[in-house]
Amino acid sequence: MSSFLGSSVSKKFVMAIFGLFLIVFLLVHLGLNLFLLSDNPEPFNKAAHFMASNPIVKVFEIVLMGGFLIHMLWGIILQIQNWIARPVQYKQMAQTQISFFSKYMIYTGGIIIIFLLIHFTNFYFVKLGLVEGDHENFYGMAHELFTIPAYLIFYLFSFLILSFHLNHAFQSAFQTLGLNHNSYTPTIKFIGLLYSILVPAGFAIIAILLYFSN
Repeated sequence: MSSFLGSSVSKKFVMAIFGLFLIVFLLVHLGLNLFLLSDNPEPFNKAAHFMASNPIVKVFEIVLMGGFLIHMLWGIILQIQNWIARPVQYKQMAQTQISFFSKYMIYTGGIIIIFLLIHFTNFYFVKLGLVEGDHENFYGMAHELFTIPAYLIFYLFSFLILSFHLNHAFQSAFQTLGLNHNSYTPTIKFIGLLYSILVPAGFAIIAILLYFSN
């Protein structure tokens, strides 16, 4: 059991579970962000207050943060292990056999980590009281941020990178969990492709609309 828990297979399995968990969370987050398009700040601020004060959501939040950390940490560990275990010559020969997105997952993941640190500083850390800000008016804070062209550009770039990351991650998670079969794998790939396009596009469209509405 201990050898399994310390193996790369177990790390990939846990990464897949938390990856799918984070994929579901993105849908919830996108739904909440739709409230930002309303002229009335109350629905979004009420939703944000509920997320910050409800005990069940707080437990979910701990699991979510743990998921982020485990997914990122083990992703980095697995990539380092791959770099150490794979000779340069072998790596060059195998490049044509490895998907483009798979080869660059560590780099797209790194950009996403940078985005999350900025995003947490602007919102999550404000809620925790670690950063100064109006935690009762996240609606106003979001609208103010999206008036900054540099922030908007980085936001859009980050979600473009996230789209590439999700395209591979969605399919990889199901494959790692053993849900890989000729009869339904093409459907999983198609759903993953749609998800990786539509969900990041949803976040991007909201951001663009906010920029031009302000």
